[in-house]
Amino acid sequence: MTGLSNTALIRHCAALPDTAPTDVATATVYTLRRLAQRIQTLTAEERELQRQITAVLNSNAPQLLHRHGIGPDSASALLITAGDNPDRMHSQASFAALCGVNPIEASSGKTRRRRLNRGGDRRANAALYRIALTRSRGDQRTQDYLDRRSSQGLTRREAMRCLKRYIAREIYHLLRQLDPIDPTPRTA
Repeated sequence: MTGLSNTALIRHCAALPDTAPTDVATATVYTLRRLAQRIQTLTAEERELQRQITAVLNSNAPQLLHRHGIGPDSASALLITAGDNPDRMHSQASFAALCGVNPIEASSGKTRRRRLNRGGDRRANAALYRIALTRSRGDQRTQDYLDRRSSQGLTRREAMRCLKRYIAREIYHLLRQLDPIDPTPRTA
């Protein structure tokens, strides 16, 4: 089995003979076969769930999936955050705060800087981070943006914070297209 890829290794182990575990060798074969079959079952289940999530997103928010770097997992996390808090999304700045990507002043003395907000929905923040990573690897405009921010004296972490804020602004405008949010506060 040495030299096989993970997929080939799992396929090979799932095809091992079905023997009752009577000694160490047969117990190892039995365990490998059962684990490989479980991996195959979970992988098939994950793919089916991914297809279902993608179908729901295509019918409700297709513009999210058409943007570079936004996959079904990230889009659904951001939609859940927005849907759970419709009364808190007054502006793109409030959506950024909801996602935890609004800048917080962290200056001291003569140094002026901002840091990442530790609050907000951590799943939405993680989704924005995944989108930022994907875009930083494959989108030339994003790479240019990060280079420009780095040349302005920002660290890589600070530049990624700025990029996540930029992406949150873009997603807020896409979400506004889905369901226009009434800017007037609700009264009970």
